[in-house]
Amino acid sequence: MIKSKMIRDTALLTLMQLALDSAALLLNVFITRRMGTSAIGIFSLMGSFLGLAGILSNGSAFLCTSRLISEEIGKRGGSPVGVLFHGVKLCLLLSTAVSVLVVLFAEPVSSRFFSGAAVTGAVRRMPLALIAGAVSSCFKGYFNATRRASAAAFGDILEFAVKASVMVGLTLAQTSHDEASVCRIMIVSIISGNAASLLFMLGLFAWHRPSRGGRPSIGFRGYISAAVPIMGGGILTAALSSTNDALIPVCLRQFGDSQEQALSLFGIFEAIVIPTLFFPSVVLCSMSGMIVSESARAAAAGDRERIHSLTSRLIEYTMIYAVFAAAVLLRFGGTIGELLGGGELAGGLISLIAPVVPFIYMEIVLEALIKGMGLQGFSSLNYLAEYVIRISAVLILVPRIGFMGIAVSYYASNVFGNISRFVKILSHTGVRFAPVRMLISPVIYAALTCFTSELVCRILPLAEDGVGFMAVMTPIWLAGYGGILCLLVNFRTNDKKRGGTLVLNAQRLT
Repeated sequence: MIKSKMIRDTALLTLMQLALDSAALLLNVFITRRMGTSAIGIFSLMGSFLGLAGILSNGSAFLCTSRLISEEIGKRGGSPVGVLFHGVKLCLLLSTAVSVLVVLFAEPVSSRFFSGAAVTGAVRRMPLALIAGAVSSCFKGYFNATRRASAAAFGDILEFAVKASVMVGLTLAQTSHDEASVCRIMIVSIISGNAASLLFMLGLFAWHRPSRGGRPSIGFRGYISAAVPIMGGGILTAALSSTNDALIPVCLRQFGDSQEQALSLFGIFEAIVIPTLFFPSVVLCSMSGMIVSESARAAAAGDRERIHSLTSRLIEYTMIYAVFAAAVLLRFGGTIGELLGGGELAGGLISLIAPVVPFIYMEIVLEALIKGMGLQGFSSLNYLAEYVIRISAVLILVPRIGFMGIAVSYYASNVFGNISRFVKILSHTGVRFAPVRMLISPVIYAALTCFTSELVCRILPLAEDGVGFMAVMTPIWLAGYGGILCLLVNFRTNDKKRGGTLVLNAQRLT
């Protein structure tokens, strides 16, 4: 029953997230064409700073509430709603403190991150977005933990829909777009989206009217103690990510690009290249919240068999999916870059970074397992090492070789960080690494089916490249690749069943 619900929820969340990511990509393309690539660079920098402030103000609320409420559900006589209220109380304290600091230091932040005082007004509006976003995240975590993940997904869709509508409306209403107006448009749209999401979450919670039950197994201090390691990892990651983002335009200017060129290149990378690389990971992102909840429940109950089975299957199926996604991006990166308005630069980068996609996608699943099993200390140290490598590569390579240094930094950090996660998960769960089944076979089958499907498409009266060729070849390629792997999985499953039957018959005979 739980397995079928997870599959159903994953399918629903995947469709929702697919629509959301598609709309986000289209919004980036609209902003790029309407305001230019430098505006996207400003949006990305503003989003990076707001993301850091958001993590500081909500303390990774979605992850904290989702995991701790899941553990509370796994205990007898617990009170999930009581744990939720602990999370809301902590978020209100944190978001109020961070909001005060943002208002007090708005001018220094404006001069450090942006061009100066013209952006100060937009920065001082941030507390409205921070407080609404923090409380909303708590309720999303609650619904995710209680296996109503679709409620949190609907909240995300509503938030994006309102934000995008306000952003498009304000963009169309203005004829000129300087740095101050771009920041103002962004912050007003985010405030609108967060407020809509919060109202929706509160209304849904009131409609369900869940009983508070008994006393929660942990008090407010206990909640803080349990949440601090999770918060620490999220805050560390956000701080390092914001630092990395802020350094890229600076290092590009050291290479010789002007400020506008640096922001344009940064905008192309953040608004086109990265979303494209992550776009196929929608199914994994949809699953990640449920993986945290399920692994946390299994860990709280001491169910090692459940953890072993969950880990083994997730690793194998994630690698099968990630290898195909990487192969498609590698083959059609140039076409995708041109289609999204990033030109040859975006297309070349998509193809260049595509081979590291399996590492990036594996991180989504491995981090969900790590957080669900309470290994936050390792997660924080691993993220620290990963970002030290990434930032060091940006500081050393970008001033010397320019934009290609960013690609090198992604390779180095993702390969190191995710091999470390992989080794930790295998040692903690006892799952054995099967390189042929988990890695080599998917790569071979992806290559073989690529050549076969391309040969089929060459026979058809299609242009040798372009969107039409990609649209026809990809489904044929997917059908061949998926068909072969489904046959192999079914064969292996039947083989195990036959082996089990032989063992039972032998036991009966003896």
